Amino acid sequence: MSRPFEIRREVVLPASPEEVWRAIATPEGQAGWFMTSPDPAEVGAEIDEDAPNRLEQRFGTQAIEYVLEAASGATTVLRFVHSGMAEDDWGDEFETMTGFGWDLYLFTLGEYLRHFPGRPAVYVEAEAPAAPEAWKRILAALGDPAEGDAVEVLGASGVVDKRTDHYLGVRTADALIRFHERSLIGMPVAVGHHDYRSGIDVQAETEAWTRWFADTVQG
Repeated sequence: MSRPFEIRREVVLPASPEEVWRAIATPEGQAGWFMTSPDPAEVGAEIDEDAPNRLEQRFGTQAIEYVLEAASGATTVLRFVHSGMAEDDWGDEFETMTGFGWDLYLFTLGEYLRHFPGRPAVYVEAEAPAAPEAWKRILAALGDPAEGDAVEVLGASGVVDKRTDHYLGVRTADALIRFHERSLIGMPVAVGHHDYRSGIDVQAETEAWTRWFADTVQG
């Protein structure tokens, strides 16, 4: 049977509530740190909003709530809740991996607001071939870096801004690149690439990542 879950987080973001609101409440803002998705209202979501203080989006049996509060030093405290019912076939790994995912996304939101405020983004994603050693091979190809280490990927130089057992984040001069290790939920490694340059060809970038993954994982 379905099981309830609740994921709560609180983060301090380097922007005003109005700037944070644009990032969380508009499709173009979400592409800068989360992913490209249709307008929630267009896919039947129930929306309760009080801009720029509170946003709740309810999708079926799940809801996402953002509460924003202005803080000192031109910052904003964001209180985040993702709650609802997990599907029948998920165990504890759903809440664990979803929580890990939100930790990375909310960290990326802070990096977006800090380093690329207001810049439009193109979001690209790709999956690696399924292989037992995929994550180790990807980390090895990047030099098995620690946070703060310099890396090079797809011809771009960057720095590791996040490293955990399941995620690796790289910030370049024009992008935030996020690698996701998803074996706990039976899915292959994926990359989310938030590119802040203009004129990006999404299909070409997706194909470039697919080739890189194939070369890295399959050799």
